[in-house]
Amino acid sequence: MFEKYDGKMVRIRDRWGKMFTGIADVEGADYVYHEYGVDDEGIFVNGCLIYAGCVEMIEEAAEIAVIRATETWQRAGAYYVRIQAMAKKHQITLRQEFDEHDGPDTMYIVVTDKDFPIATARMYPLDDERMMIGRVVVLPEYRHRGIGTMVVSECEDWAEELRYGKTVVESRDNKVAFYELMGYEACGEAVKGETFCCVRMEKVL
Repeated sequence: MFEKYDGKMVRIRDRWGKMFTGIADVEGADYVYHEYGVDDEGIFVNGCLIYAGCVEMIEEAAEIAVIRATETWQRAGAYYVRIQAMAKKHQITLRQEFDEHDGPDTMYIVVTDKDFPIATARMYPLDDERMMIGRVVVLPEYRHRGIGTMVVSECEDWAEELRYGKTVVESRDNKVAFYELMGYEACGEAVKGETFCCVRMEKVL
């Protein structure tokens, strides 16, 4: 059922209406039964395994691309998303939004739809073991499609490739459940910042 999607960018909706967007990693029924005890084919997207019997819709999403920003135009895409979806919406000044962690060594993920930037995140090391993931933003019209999960997953993959053992996020208090579903655990109490109340969370890669 899924073979033609293996290794491709896909968009999936399960029977409960949850959306997943990301690179497909297809697993056969034998593997799924051996590992999970379910006699069904499966497909991994952003670390989530979805059984064939739970898929309501699947389609290739070739127009969606994930970029590890290295060029000026790619970084401009990250800044655009943050200005539109955060600074403008929440009345955050540019001085607050773009702080000392937005520098030449900062790493950025940018997601595009037909070359137009729609989501982003930034990364920078806290020490030799931990990589901070921050400013995870998706344009409002692209939310609830699994794109935020895809952005965070790509950051984790990048951090792991760079041999970091943990990723850290400072989640807004209303987004804690989102990160918990991705395997993050709170490691402190909520702290009121200049713009939001945030909780520091960590995940072992």
